[in-house]
Parts: sequence; C-alpha cells; structure tokens
Amino acid sequence: MLQAGDVVQAEFPGSQGIKKRPCIVISSEIYHKTRPDVLLTVVTSNIAIATAPTDYVLYDWEEGGLSVPSAVRIYISARLQYQVSRIGRLSEADWSEVQARVKLALEI
Repeated sequence: MLQAGDVVQAEFPGSQGIKKRPCIVISSEIYHKTRPDVLLTVVTSNIAIATAPTDYVLYDWEEGGLSVPSAVRIYISARLQYQVSRIGRLSEADWSEVQARVKLALEI
C-alpha cells in the first residue's frame, strides 16, 4: 500500500502535455484505505525554478529513487492508486520539509 512520503511515477499534466514524471504521495493511510485515489504533488528536475516559499529542493534525492537532483513543487493532483508505481521513499528530513510546504500552501 502506498504511504505518504513515497516517491512514485505517474502521468501528470505539464506545460508540454501529459507525461510520466516523479511525484510525492501526500495523502494519508486512512485516505488510501477509504478511497481509490492518491493525492500527489509534483517533482521537477528543473531545480532553478524551485524558488517559491512552497517549493523545496530535495537534499536526499538519490535516497528517494530519483536519478537527478530534484525539487518538490506543491502542485496537487489525484490519480487512481493503480495508476502510480512506487520508485522510492523520501528521507525523513526531506519528508518533513515537504510536509511543511504542503501546510504552508494550504494554510493548515
């Protein structure tokens, strides 16, 4: 079962259309047990654009299963759970920073 903080691949809309890209699971275990979908936020390898207060450049990107330095941008989308494939998991430090950005973006 997917967990919050997992790094997954999913088809995600972008400026050049829909493409398969890495994302971070931000929905909870209780959400996954009661719904068929998963909430995601996008990962980009273009770290130069990750300058907003809600963006975060991953420190342990390799541990997360990513092949290049990457950043998380809080651009939330939902996909059906079967439409995503797990490739890794964020380090505790990176996951904590992503959670802080989600809270900042949503004012929670």
